[in-house]
Amino acid sequence: MNTPTPPRHVAVIMDGNGRWARARGLDRSEGHVEGVNTVRRITEAASEAGVEYLTLYTFSTENWNRPEAEVDALMHLIVFAIERETPDLIKNNVRLTMIGDTSRLPGEARRRLFKCMEDTAHCTGLTLTLALSYSSRWEIIKACRKFAEDVAEGRRKPDDMAADADFAAYLTTAEMPDPDLLIRTGGDHRISNFLLWQIAYSEIVVTDTFWPDYSKEEFFGHLADFAGRERRFGLTSDQVAASSEKK
Repeated sequence: MNTPTPPRHVAVIMDGNGRWARARGLDRSEGHVEGVNTVRRITEAASEAGVEYLTLYTFSTENWNRPEAEVDALMHLIVFAIERETPDLIKNNVRLTMIGDTSRLPGEARRRLFKCMEDTAHCTGLTLTLALSYSSRWEIIKACRKFAEDVAEGRRKPDDMAADADFAAYLTTAEMPDPDLLIRTGGDHRISNFLLWQIAYSEIVVTDTFWPDYSKEEFFGHLADFAGRERRFGLTSDQVAASSEKK
């Protein structure tokens, strides 16, 4: 399926796995397992729609504070699911990347996930990015430190930080465009420390649907909704129309 003007980059806050399981009298882990199936479904849908980048909020730094048993189960599930899906990612020309403080991941999990990234590095289609052990505040602080180190070592001058692009170059997302569309499932109206810098002008969609129930059809509907929105970036509608006429 193609949308008239598909967004280049879609970011998703995948929420509602635990509530989906609880509503069915299941353990929370069952919701995470079902959520993995949705990841595959929406990755396929994004590829079909012509989206170039899909970034999924997989595990936040705050999630490390969850019960140890749940964290261990999540780590195992993430690694198992990515290894299982890697052959299909390669078949569908999908490149896997990660952003986040991966140094906190268990060594074996990190090794296996990096191997999956290496195996898909040659793919040139959709870039699937997992935000894993990720926090936007952590990322911004890390970027500031990197720039300060460059200044201290004489590689940069303080005045070199003069535009948005100068700062964005220090972020973990430096190699991808900012998200055009942010989707949050599960009904909560908050950002949850996700891509705070990058979503400054993203269009936002919130759906009450829990992530395990999120379908291709709803995803395509959100892309169609995006295509019908006017993105002004601080301009007036008249200015946007005039700019479009010049193209």
